[in-house]
Amino acid sequence: MKLLGKIITGTFAAAILSTSALAQDIAVRGEQVWTMGPQGVIADGVVVIEDGEITAVGPATSVTIPTNMTVLEAPIVTPGLIDAHSTVGLTGYLNQPDDQDQLDSTSPVQPHLRAIDAYNPHDRLVQWVRELGTTTLHTGHGPGALVSGQTMVVKTRGNTVDAALVEDGTMIVANLGAWALDREGSPGTRAKQMAMLRQALIAPQNLRDGDDSEDEGEDRGDYGEPGDGRDLVQEAFASVIRGERPLLITAHRAQDIQSALRLAEEFDIDVVIDGAADAHMMLDELREAGVSVILHPTMARNEGELENAAFTTASVLAEAGIPFALQSAYEAYVPKTRVVLWEAGFAAGNGLAREDALASITIDAARIIGMDDRIGSLEVGKDGDVAMFDGDPFEYTSHVTGVVIEGEVVSNAVR
Repeated sequence: MKLLGKIITGTFAAAILSTSALAQDIAVRGEQVWTMGPQGVIADGVVVIEDGEITAVGPATSVTIPTNMTVLEAPIVTPGLIDAHSTVGLTGYLNQPDDQDQLDSTSPVQPHLRAIDAYNPHDRLVQWVRELGTTTLHTGHGPGALVSGQTMVVKTRGNTVDAALVEDGTMIVANLGAWALDREGSPGTRAKQMAMLRQALIAPQNLRDGDDSEDEGEDRGDYGEPGDGRDLVQEAFASVIRGERPLLITAHRAQDIQSALRLAEEFDIDVVIDGAADAHMMLDELREAGVSVILHPTMARNEGELENAAFTTASVLAEAGIPFALQSAYEAYVPKTRVVLWEAGFAAGNGLAREDALASITIDAARIIGMDDRIGSLEVGKDGDVAMFDGDPFEYTSHVTGVVIEGEVVSNAVR
């Protein structure tokens, strides 16, 4: 990569990429800067990052770059990419039992399992998706259980999960349909799935009003808030009832999407629909419910629950005005993850406008996971997360030539 102020080569490049905390005051200049914010696309634009935060964005003719500041150059500059739902860091690239922590199958309902306790920042897939422009992951427990655990938001850097962490306990992951059925156990049917979810959401209300805790002199708090007799499962569901975090419900078939929307209305809770292979069959219902969709990967296999998945669903949602983002999701096969840049590229090649495709893995993804005040666009005051390309990001022949996270150059290799 060319640098106006300095040339990163050899030992100096290795030092930058191997050091965990080398945030710099840098400027990134692009022939085109796709801000994904109010300024739109800026020809010959500059993004200035100081102390990890964007302090200036605009045309090179109007932005003053501080003296001696390192300047990176690229044909195309975008915000760092956001994976709206992933299991990266929990599903290790080796695909061996000891690095697969996205699912605990010992119980169908485990909302108290925290992604922060399973995330491995050193897994090779974290580095791989970072080198392909992904700077933020909304990651956590995956499908296979009725309620599999919690998600979190992390940056794709850091020696420890605490260093990578942006937010813990972002959403609670629920799953409807065949993936979360246990034909020999419980739940064995879709009706049982919904009954168990209802019971789980009712429990914190019963806890609030329960006579047992009062008779025993226990202080359990309001709606399951921490008290002397804590119940982590009920605390987790209570946070959903209180509106503190959404229930992320994976539902592919139309009947399961209907059930998820019914649950949201019944309990007046925030729900994000995940997967949604049949979304094109539910446009009116999704729009009326006012929910957001984290759509299945564009190239997901069209089989089983996803038999109605299509390359064009993203464009259909965009045309219908339904908020959505793209994701890598859980991938059972090696290398255990998809890449949102490629998924958005295929959506762009199948009817989705390029600006909407980029929005689905930047600003729209940030909005859906509740992080648009920090990430998703190149605006003053936001995190200095930048991806650089040597051509159109959605062209097969283009490459990511550099990645910056909060002012730290974390990749400068062509992939």
